[in-house]
Amino acid sequence: MKRLVADIQEGLVDVVVVYKIDRLSRSLVDFTKLVEVFDANNVTFVSVTQSFNTTTSMGRLTLNILLSFAQFEREVIGERIRDKVAASRKRGMWMGGYVPLGYDVRERKLVVNEAEAALVRRIFQGFVETQSCTKLVQALRAEGATTKRGRPLTKHDVYRILSNRVYLGEAVHKGMAYPGEHDAIVTQQQWDAVHAILQVSPRVRVNRTRNTTAPLLRGLIFDSDGRAMSPSHSRGRGGQMYRYYVSQAVLKGGGTERPAIPRLPAGEIESAVVAQVRALLRQPEMVVGTWRAARATAPEVTEQEVLLALERIEPLWDELFPAERARIVRLLVDRVDVRAEGAAVRLRLDGLGSLVRDLAARGAEAGRAAV
Repeated sequence: MKRLVADIQEGLVDVVVVYKIDRLSRSLVDFTKLVEVFDANNVTFVSVTQSFNTTTSMGRLTLNILLSFAQFEREVIGERIRDKVAASRKRGMWMGGYVPLGYDVRERKLVVNEAEAALVRRIFQGFVETQSCTKLVQALRAEGATTKRGRPLTKHDVYRILSNRVYLGEAVHKGMAYPGEHDAIVTQQQWDAVHAILQVSPRVRVNRTRNTTAPLLRGLIFDSDGRAMSPSHSRGRGGQMYRYYVSQAVLKGGGTERPAIPRLPAGEIESAVVAQVRALLRQPEMVVGTWRAARATAPEVTEQEVLLALERIEPLWDELFPAERARIVRLLVDRVDVRAEGAAVRLRLDGLGSLVRDLAARGAEAGRAAV
């Protein structure tokens, strides 16, 4: 429709021919606007099966009546379809659409797919155990779990599965649930356990996870005077926790001179260190040094394997658990010195070699599994 109007306004159309009026539009308002465009650009409108003259009042009345009936017919058909869908859903019938994981469609009915149903139950049980969608997704990806279309599961996929009442054997229409014709995959007890956890604020659940995770730079970060900086925290209004790294000179007090930077926000310095580590891993000379370190204990490791392993760290980082990130940082970072001009990160090449061997082994296992 927009293309037709644009062509008319550009002077590319002189005559518009349709079989019936309602083939052009079934909306009285839209058609009135089109007629105005036709008149303004001297375009002739012709309906093959209907004869009328829009230049007279009687002709315009006839046109409006025909369009009103066309619009009425469209609205009645729409109402009948919606009523049919609603009545079918209330009887628990499957009315088409995206087939949820765990089911197949046979003879227009949902039938349990046992292999996929086991994954759905695993998702419900795993969420109850971990109480964290992030941790659950990581575990599922490690197990090779995918969506019905073969795509790796994401947090959005997991939340959608956990909120889909189809798995209770119900059919939902406009927020109302009705007994379905299909079999349930999870029990009411499993559903209640999951949704009791989902009612807790995600921020509260994230804070619980953070509180049980060791600080990323514990034992690795030092102030400008070479003294260790220890993790600390405080709580603000509403119980929000704020994490810091504080110099031992401040914690112990006394007459010692305070360092140039006595305290650092933990989140900022951890992000800066991780960004610096990831940048260092992309440098060509780092590949050569890592290869040499890895060959000390694994002579069969090639330079290409080292390059692929280091490249594999980058996309995987955002998917790792906090504990896994901490393990990698401790494996790679020897020391972080905080100065006024910034943080200097010193890497451990032996740790890089160990990480490369681990990633290379995982890549080989994945390749064999794919074959």
